[in-house]
Amino acid sequence: MQLYNYFRSSASYRVRIALALKGLSYDYVPVHLARNEQLTERYGSVSPARLVPLLQDGEASVHQSLAILEYLDEIHPEPPLLPADPLGRARVRALALDIACEIHPLNNLRVLRYLVGPMGVDDEAKNRWYRHWVETGLEVVERQLAAQPSTFCHGERPTMADCLLVPQIFNAQRFQCRLDHVPQVMRVFDACMALPAFDSTRPEKCPDAE
Repeated sequence: MQLYNYFRSSASYRVRIALALKGLSYDYVPVHLARNEQLTERYGSVSPARLVPLLQDGEASVHQSLAILEYLDEIHPEPPLLPADPLGRARVRALALDIACEIHPLNNLRVLRYLVGPMGVDDEAKNRWYRHWVETGLEVVERQLAAQPSTFCHGERPTMADCLLVPQIFNAQRFQCRLDHVPQVMRVFDACMALPAFDSTRPEKCPDAE
């Protein structure tokens, strides 16, 4: 397998965690988003979406991090990223989507570049935008975790939801977001970071880290 990713991409970090949890080896192929390598014709020939992450598995090619996580779970079911029961799977997917759909799209690189470019927003205002959506979005996750507390997002072993939570916290810390209002989120984050799969794949440990 080959994983095209960028060390600071939270979506890429999600997949690195999942691969590590499942003990799967892969070739790390860096695509530098800040240098616009994702927009080149060379990368476009591999990824029509011109986004990271992209997983190549033989002749198969899968993009979008959640689709990659589900693909990995189906072809390598142990350890599972989703619970066995339908309600548990729905809860884990909902927690993952609370991050992937309600927080991340408002704060990814394309959006931030548009804010400071065509919109003419200065860095201070851009950072306020970022912090607002991260901090309020994490409040939603906090309420879900507080309603059904466990060691990880759901139960006593990491799931897909944890694969999304940890990268989002890394981004929140990078942009100096307030996190003291989400103690359950941070408790789960600390539990995850005690595991090698989360720690060994963190951004600063990637081959392309700067």
